[in-house]
Amino acid sequence: MDQQGLSAPPVIGAAAPVPYPTAAAAAPYQAAYQHLYQQQQQQHQQLQIFWADQYREIEQTTDFKNHNLPLPASKKIMKADEDVRMIAAEAPVVFARACEMFILELTHRGWDHAEENKRRTLQKNDIAAAITRTDVFDFLVDIVPREEGKDEAVPRPIPAGR
Repeated sequence: MDQQGLSAPPVIGAAAPVPYPTAAAAAPYQAAYQHLYQQQQQQHQQLQIFWADQYREIEQTTDFKNHNLPLPASKKIMKADEDVRMIAAEAPVVFARACEMFILELTHRGWDHAEENKRRTLQKNDIAAAITRTDVFDFLVDIVPREEGKDEAVPRPIPAGR
């Protein structure tokens, strides 16, 4: 300080010490991050197993007459496009299988969200969270809106190679 009680101005470029949390204070955050990372890795691994099972099932399919989704409904959806005039016999079969796989993956991802929230019942907000977290489902964001106030922040996982 000088004679008038004023202190010297701070030196430009000199950084003030930044307080960093101690290792003990950072431990809960690190543990939570590790848990989230492990959970994402486990979910990714489960999805890889799911798709491997789907491919195996497709390769082993010999009976194309039995379906989980009704073929007339598939055909009706296909004919909803006014440009579609004729539909080959095998097209609704492939379409129905693709729809089934779509529903299964979306359900699988929604179930992961339900389990993260310690629930054993799949809810609409679980499906909405699965849509929000998965880039490939972005086209559904406006169709299945998230309910405000439920599971507020839904982080998108770091994309891993699929």
